[in-house]
Amino acid sequence: MSRPVPHIDVRSITEADIPDWSRALNTGFLRTPDVAETEVADRASYIVPSRTLGAFDAGRCVATFRSFAQELTAVGGATVPADAISNVTVTPTHRRRGLLNRMMAQDLAAAKDRGDVVATLIAAEYPIYGRYGFGPATWTAQWSVDVPRAGLDPRWAGPDDGGRIDLVDSADVRKIGPELFERVRRAQPGAVDRDERWWQVSTGAVRLDRSPWTEPFFAVYRSAGGEVEGLVKYTADDTWGDGKQPLNTASVTWLIAATPRAERNLWYYLCSIDWITTVKSGWRAPDDLLPFYLPDPRAARITTLADWLWVRVLDVVRALEARTYEGQGTLVLEVVDGAGLAGGRYRLDASPDGASCTPTTAAADLTLDVAELSALWLGDESAVRLAALGRVREERAGAAKVADALLRTSRRPWCPDMF
Repeated sequence: MSRPVPHIDVRSITEADIPDWSRALNTGFLRTPDVAETEVADRASYIVPSRTLGAFDAGRCVATFRSFAQELTAVGGATVPADAISNVTVTPTHRRRGLLNRMMAQDLAAAKDRGDVVATLIAAEYPIYGRYGFGPATWTAQWSVDVPRAGLDPRWAGPDDGGRIDLVDSADVRKIGPELFERVRRAQPGAVDRDERWWQVSTGAVRLDRSPWTEPFFAVYRSAGGEVEGLVKYTADDTWGDGKQPLNTASVTWLIAATPRAERNLWYYLCSIDWITTVKSGWRAPDDLLPFYLPDPRAARITTLADWLWVRVLDVVRALEARTYEGQGTLVLEVVDGAGLAGGRYRLDASPDGASCTPTTAAADLTLDVAELSALWLGDESAVRLAALGRVREERAGAAKVADALLRTSRRPWCPDMF
């Protein structure tokens, strides 16, 4: 049980607090607590002090919390305003004192007042955020490809569809990457926007003391018509085995593609590089096509499968009306929200032509916590599965199947980014 400690002040930080706040952040993430002047200057360039919280005990920062404006792609391609939460820490000496509760309550209330539809975060630890109404809405996977086993033609020297692959430098990526990613993320439920600073950091234009920079390779796929359809960022090691045999690994940082042909050709390119015997995929969607681009899908071995983007619905009506539905039906949901932000009973009338969601007094079909609704919203989770786990209660027999028919998607949602 948490123990409220009234004398610990939870408040928005000022610019003068950034060095102490950064020290507390580094401490919470088990990084060296030293804070360089360059780190302070970098943080001051992008954080919004009014949305950056700290807990202060006798003037020393002992907990951190930050949020920022974000766009999240809903099912169907519409975007909704999100309250993106990051940099959450509590110093080890101040655990179990209710500091996260206080910071989270303050931030979510402000997000609700602003009109944000959802809140989002990437959870370092699974058990923490469900109690605040968050549910795991997307998952992620990593693959390791055994190139010699993959069965690809060792004579492959480029796309056979009229397109081409070229190596480009970081300045080129900053020019062509944002437009390509906008096309990709607006077609990918669960994706979030990337600002200019993201591209600067990812290409080395802005270098962070806490993240040593290794110059990567960038490769672009252009269609036969010359349109940029895919980009990949990767690094390679220099490992040789007995008998002077190359055992090098290409590690993908990110790969974005607007078409399956671009995606396929970039993976083929990575697997065709001389001396590369292993390709590590980086974070991918859990139903990614990578293994099935290979003649032998078993050459791609999953090394990580885990929850990724967590969502917390703040406005049930706008969230359910923002997304599209492949089927047609009506569902009455009793949403339980202990924080009092999104609870109530709602009638969803959905069809491929659109949806309406309105408060209602009609009898509920399903009763569920807002965390479960949040996990269902992007279409990845199953109401039938949650009912079997006792986390959704059917008030009308078969209602969970109706919910799945309306809410689930043919491809799984995915968030390509960490924040």
